[in-house]
Amino acid sequence: MTGVRSLEWLILTRHGESTANVAYAAAHDGLEEIDVPERDADVPLSPAGQKQAAALGRRLAGLPPDERPTAVLASPYTRALETARIALAELPDTPVLQIDERLRDRELGVLDRLTPAGVRARFPAEAARLARLGKFYHRPPGGESWADMALRLRSAYRDLDLDHPGGRVLVVAHDAVVVLTRYIVENRTEQEIMEIEKTPIVNCSISRWRRRGGRLAPVEYNDPSHLPDPLIMAEED
Repeated sequence: MTGVRSLEWLILTRHGESTANVAYAAAHDGLEEIDVPERDADVPLSPAGQKQAAALGRRLAGLPPDERPTAVLASPYTRALETARIALAELPDTPVLQIDERLRDRELGVLDRLTPAGVRARFPAEAARLARLGKFYHRPPGGESWADMALRLRSAYRDLDLDHPGGRVLVVAHDAVVVLTRYIVENRTEQEIMEIEKTPIVNCSISRWRRRGGRLAPVEYNDPSHLPDPLIMAEED
């Protein structure tokens, strides 16, 4: 893998269910825009999301001592920070929580809060560009493509390698971050990662990679077994 070579463990989780997740799940056919009052960075956890975060913390606390995180990095978005803080409260030895803006969710620009129906109705040219370019390379006006996200994540993981050699790092972020980590760590192709992306990342599920033979190898992916009633949410965050 390019960048992350010295980490012993890389552990990723998506934030707990957010109020925006609830709004997207309740959206009816034909709805063009989701009614979320906060800006994306300020969307909080739902009550269910808070319970999921606590369950995540218990799962981490139950790991063998030599597999528990020694450092924790989180997206600056409220739903990720809330998840990290609730989960860390369950650990016997609480690592210091660090914020890294490179772990934030994908920027959607003018398409923010729009459903697929809303994109087709309000930005038909962008809908056509998306269909032509594909999800991985389409960059909406004012937003990012998946490839753009991969660039900033590679930078973040290179710094993890420098700052935590031999460490066990927990990253609390977003579904696109979890999926793109497979793209980076496992040297996947565009076609492979877009196929993987079709399976939604469960809120507060666990994905882990362990260093073997000089590189990080997958141990588990999108595992929700620690959650009492795992909810697979829509891809919108």
